Amino acid sequence: MDEMEEELKCPVCGSFFREPIILPCSHNICLACARNILVQTPEAESPQSARASGSAASDYDYLDLDKMSLYSEADSGYGSYGGFASAPTTPCPKSPNGVRVFPPAAPPPQQQQQHHLLPPPAAPGAPPPHPHPHPPAMMMMMIPRNACLTCPQCHRSLTLDERGLRGFPKNRVLEAVVERYQQSKAAALRCQLCEKSPREATVLCEQCDVFYCDACRVRCHPPRGPLAKHRLVPPAQGRISRRASPRKTSTCTEHELENLSMYCVQCKTPVCYQCLEEGRHSAHEVKALGAMWKLHKEQLSQALNVLSDRATEAKEFLVQLRNMVQHIQENGVEFEACLVAQCDALIEALNRRKAQLLTRVNKEHEHKLKVVRDQISHCTVKLRQTTGLMEYCLEVIKENDPSGFLQISDALIRRVHMTEGQWGKGTLTPRMTSDFDLTLDSGPLLQTIQQLDFVQMKVPAAPILQLEECCSQTNSATLSWKQPPLSTIAVDGYILELDDGSGGQFREVYVGTETICTVDGLHFNSTYKSRVKAFNSSGVGQYSKILVMQTSETGLPPCDIKSLATVAWFTFDPASAHPDIILSNDNLTVTCNSYDDRVVMGNTAFSRGLHYWEITIDRYDNHPDPAFGIARGDVLKDVMLGKDDKAWAMYVDNNRSWFMHNNSHTNRTDGGIGKGATVGVLLDFSRGILLFLINDEQQGPIAFDSLEGLYYPAISLNRNVQVTLHTGLPIPDFYTPGESDPSGSVC
Repeated sequence: MDEMEEELKCPVCGSFFREPIILPCSHNICLACARNILVQTPEAESPQSARASGSAASDYDYLDLDKMSLYSEADSGYGSYGGFASAPTTPCPKSPNGVRVFPPAAPPPQQQQQHHLLPPPAAPGAPPPHPHPHPPAMMMMMIPRNACLTCPQCHRSLTLDERGLRGFPKNRVLEAVVERYQQSKAAALRCQLCEKSPREATVLCEQCDVFYCDACRVRCHPPRGPLAKHRLVPPAQGRISRRASPRKTSTCTEHELENLSMYCVQCKTPVCYQCLEEGRHSAHEVKALGAMWKLHKEQLSQALNVLSDRATEAKEFLVQLRNMVQHIQENGVEFEACLVAQCDALIEALNRRKAQLLTRVNKEHEHKLKVVRDQISHCTVKLRQTTGLMEYCLEVIKENDPSGFLQISDALIRRVHMTEGQWGKGTLTPRMTSDFDLTLDSGPLLQTIQQLDFVQMKVPAAPILQLEECCSQTNSATLSWKQPPLSTIAVDGYILELDDGSGGQFREVYVGTETICTVDGLHFNSTYKSRVKAFNSSGVGQYSKILVMQTSETGLPPCDIKSLATVAWFTFDPASAHPDIILSNDNLTVTCNSYDDRVVMGNTAFSRGLHYWEITIDRYDNHPDPAFGIARGDVLKDVMLGKDDKAWAMYVDNNRSWFMHNNSHTNRTDGGIGKGATVGVLLDFSRGILLFLINDEQQGPIAFDSLEGLYYPAISLNRNVQVTLHTGLPIPDFYTPGESDPSGSVC
């Protein structure tokens, strides 16, 4: 639980929280610390004038708070306002944990005299007093009616109204966790069965409710017979469970005689029945306090499970890094010894060069160690913070105060998710390899000793195929690859091999230094296997994994003009889709969880040829306007397709359709869609046109012409629509490429 200690300390005084209150920004602060960092706004009247005006509530300004205003989330608050009367505007030195705070106001002379009545210093051995000496009665008089409080962690500026500090909710859960933590750090528990000089207890039997040392446990509580079923726990855990408090019933801050029994979802605060009867939350969603308590506990537990997995991965990663340090040290020593042996075998002229080579090796050695150790240090700090947050959250979950828990649960859940996100991709990946990819060549003649240097003696590693950039189109295939990220071995070139499309032997189709290659002239409707390997002066490396690619099928005689069409298979692309898009059926069926239109594109782009695909309407409710068409890769995803200049589309309802590009609506045409309807999209790059079909009939004239460049199939829809994509289809019979008006060839 040591890592949790920072979660339990006030950011102002640096000590454990005492009477912590929750600020609107979800951060915590001691009540006394909050009084100390208050400053007066320029518009506020002084406390003396407020009392002179006959305000009966001025003496109790600090007791209540119900309303606050955030001046600015980005405003630090420092120097923004003047202090109290006669108080300096310069911030005081930093608090123990480095947070800069404002000093308290200078009290009036009569209050300064009262300082002499404070209790004397605590006796030796007594608990240290809280660093804020002002008694509450005195602090009442020191807080002006309009005071400003700046959060010491996020620097939000908060203005207190006439209610003062009392209205900030007390964090009873945090206070209870601090108390338990301090109890667990108290003096060690003693064995209850030792006759003389009781030894330190090592376990507590939950059934016997007795603390045992090791010797007494073996003698008096053997693990056999009925005692074998007893549960033994560490003493600290036993003490905490002994003192676990029953569920507390909290009262409303507005109505002290009413218990908190409901929870306002919008305000995120517990309320009582009288608050509801007064109509304060009449338009809000209100749920039972116990149900929301259980729900938030479940959410926090689920988030903790994910974070716990990350912490486990981090621990394993640290073990891996520490092993890498050992391997680097071993490999470094081995390499250094080999280098020294080779240099000692040469004539004395090699000694001068030997020193230079050793320096180079040592630099490489130190560089690798530094990189790995820095990563270990960084990961250790992050893991300690994560573990501390986990332990704190677990202690919070043990609390039986629903309202207190719900006051902090949202903030804790966000912190847990944010901390889990910090263990994202790449965090648990080594930044350095433990191998020394250097080998000394001792063959050169004496006259070339001055040119003696390290040479590469290892073959390259197997390349990695970049699947997202590999594709096949008609009778051609494009492949892309790269070297492993941590590989430092030099590569002179690559060899790409394909089989014959019928499962035969591989043959070389490319040799060179490029990492992308397009192979033309392949057979239609054939499955090709491909692989690539790298080479350098030391030899040829291993093959990459085999990639299987399918060429397109024509299925038509060569003399048929429609054989010019490209029959392409593609699906919707989840990587580029809007987050509200929901894909299923191997990314062929799509819907949305939003009432607003969201865009999803295909995973294949077209720049030439003749292409046709269809979309069937699986569900159509409340007459929405889905849009179908093509788009550039940088099209807007959160508006209807065709609203910007990156998309060309037809949107259609149950009665009619329009063409739209750059928010320009044209060619209104009768005829709509419903459940079971089919929308066809035909893209002909040979003529640069785009046209649409509904239920196998052309919808309107040619929608768009003069199309050039790279386009993706795309649609936009909302939650009232679900569609399924069909690709690899033949061109409709009515369309003949090269005709000026395809509508004239309808049979």
